[in-house]
Amino acid sequence: MRASTLLALAPLAAAVPFNMKRDSPAPVLIPRSGRAIAGKYIVRMKDGTFSTAVSSAIQTIKADADHTFHRGFNGFSASLEDDELENLRHDPNVEYIEQDGIITISATQEDAPWGLARISSAEPGGTTYTFEDAAGEGTCAYVVDTGIDIEHPEFEGRAVWGGNFADNSDADGQGHGTHVAGTIGSLTFGVAKKTQLIAVKVLDDSGSGTNSGVIAGMEFVVDDAAERDCPNGVVVNMSLGGSFSRAVNSAAASIVDAGLFLAVAAGNEASDARGSSPASESSACTVGATDADDVLADFSNFGSVVDVLAPGVDIVSTIPGGDTASFDGTSMASPHVAGLAAYLLSIGQSAEGLCDFIAQSSLRGVISGVPNGTVNALINNGNE
Repeated sequence: MRASTLLALAPLAAAVPFNMKRDSPAPVLIPRSGRAIAGKYIVRMKDGTFSTAVSSAIQTIKADADHTFHRGFNGFSASLEDDELENLRHDPNVEYIEQDGIITISATQEDAPWGLARISSAEPGGTTYTFEDAAGEGTCAYVVDTGIDIEHPEFEGRAVWGGNFADNSDADGQGHGTHVAGTIGSLTFGVAKKTQLIAVKVLDDSGSGTNSGVIAGMEFVVDDAAERDCPNGVVVNMSLGGSFSRAVNSAAASIVDAGLFLAVAAGNEASDARGSSPASESSACTVGATDADDVLADFSNFGSVVDVLAPGVDIVSTIPGGDTASFDGTSMASPHVAGLAAYLLSIGQSAEGLCDFIAQSSLRGVISGVPNGTVNALINNGNE
């Protein structure tokens, strides 16, 4: 009789009643590098629990379970609202909860430009760029600059003209914008090799423009992005700058307020970026430049408004006429970040808080020559 009583109680001991308290909530694990799927979770029950514990947990949520698991571990996956997630964290039968994520084919590019290799490596000196095959697919990248040579073969037909607020020539007579676009999304030199590139010309063939023209270009981006088919999101790059302008900063903020990611160059005056616009706009993702030896570029602006650092010295990319060239500048660093943002959007990361996510995923403390008060965070795509 005693033995049978013990056997009858054994299953109950393996499924702790939900109303029993636990010392601390179960942890929520988040995949790295933008692979997380918003609102989707995998709930892993503790070893020794039975399927009744899984069933009881599922009954506490509104949605049906997407999958239930019984072999490797007991658990389930489902869409969870915030309050449901928090409730399950207090279930004494739950070991942990992991946000669901996207798994894709990984690709590598051998003999890659040093900047691409650096953002997918833990150490300098690499020659391979490793990335998820999504590579910016389904995203749009607005290049607010001198225009783009949309016929360049490196763009594979993915570059188009958007608007012109500088002159009457829909061409890049300066070359700067085409170089920037190449770092964002060209076949060989691009971070996000499948993004659509959209030229918004606000600087003329001498590389100059007006604040009013730049603001008009930014307003165009917000309006155009709302109508364009970019299912995985929109990034905007501004590798330009002038002295502080409240109006320019306000227009930049409106881009972010519209749900678009904005990367801007910190500037090349070796001074505090607070004196430049749009670099000083706090909602923009402001980018300083580094070299291949992991040293802050001697020309790079710095200061508290800089969010991240990226390769910006001896950067080879596209120029008009089907050619390539090497340029230096925070103008070259910013498109690495814009391209990374498009890449992350294409693998499931949200645009909201994306600059913070990029900063948090960066390699910390690896760059020398960074002054006090400036972030030491070299961008990385999570494939190091």
